[in-house]
Amino acid sequence: MAAKADDTAVELDVGGRTVRISHPERVMFAARGETKLDLANYYLAVGDGIVRALRERPCMLHRFPDGVAGTKVHQKRLPRGAPDWVETVELHFPRYNRTADELCVTELASVIWAVQMSTVEFHPWNSRRSDTEKPDEWRIDLDPMPDCPFDRVRHVAHVAHEVLDDLGITGYPKTSGGSGLHIYVRIEPNWGFDDVRRAALAFAREVERRAPKDVTTAWWRKDRDPAAVFVDYNQNARDHTIASAYSVRGKDEGTVSTPIRWDEIDDVDPTVFTIATVPARFAELGDLHADIDSKAYRLDQLLQWADRDGRDEPDPGGPD
Repeated sequence: MAAKADDTAVELDVGGRTVRISHPERVMFAARGETKLDLANYYLAVGDGIVRALRERPCMLHRFPDGVAGTKVHQKRLPRGAPDWVETVELHFPRYNRTADELCVTELASVIWAVQMSTVEFHPWNSRRSDTEKPDEWRIDLDPMPDCPFDRVRHVAHVAHEVLDDLGITGYPKTSGGSGLHIYVRIEPNWGFDDVRRAALAFAREVERRAPKDVTTAWWRKDRDPAAVFVDYNQNARDHTIASAYSVRGKDEGTVSTPIRWDEIDDVDPTVFTIATVPARFAELGDLHADIDSKAYRLDQLLQWADRDGRDEPDPGGPD
């Protein structure tokens, strides 16, 4: 039997491209009832921010064909049926000796087309397609363990900020859209993933030295204090990705990974940043990560710290 035609579809003009949104009334987020069209309109509202966060990066998509309460599809390869203007980059996954053409956002229309394919979350690599093996982004993931209060995450964020200041490095914080915080740093693309991860581990250990009761860098979950913040350096390993700035998360509440100012850390409530609230914040404040590309930093000092520490953690491998 032929599939029933969708006579409710709408067409959106996105930077001169026409993007068709089928089943725009499909409820994606149960808490307030936001639909697929609401999701597309959210990404239109934060267009400059989401494109800046994704531009030229290989991007894995988290798709929810039946809404976020349904099955999640981790999509590496570009879904079938993409218009010819949607750009990709070919990646090689050595563990299985296979390749995949991943979405590579160069314009907002590509983001909205991904929404048409039921994408909610965008998980970009920390490298760009000009050289996918040389990251230009260092990601500091403050991941609270199950019994960790958010006040402790706030405190560890301040400690991380202090270490960055000592290094002369500017970091750009954001909520994770869940229970943690992220800090992004632009780096010169002169090192491979192994060195970036080594540098991230050295940084994490320095934060742990300064806040030993609040931070863990233990490799095995069983060895971590359940009330501590894990500074997850593994997010800098090859093919490890986390939700980008302005990415909606696959939660019923439609929470958003939202850039914040450092002076917001003490009062921030990540749960208030949703697809219903972030557009107004973006209209008022603009993209708080707008200057992130203005300066790229070197990792020499951190790699010296890594050599000083003289110990490494097991290679996490990639999720490919």
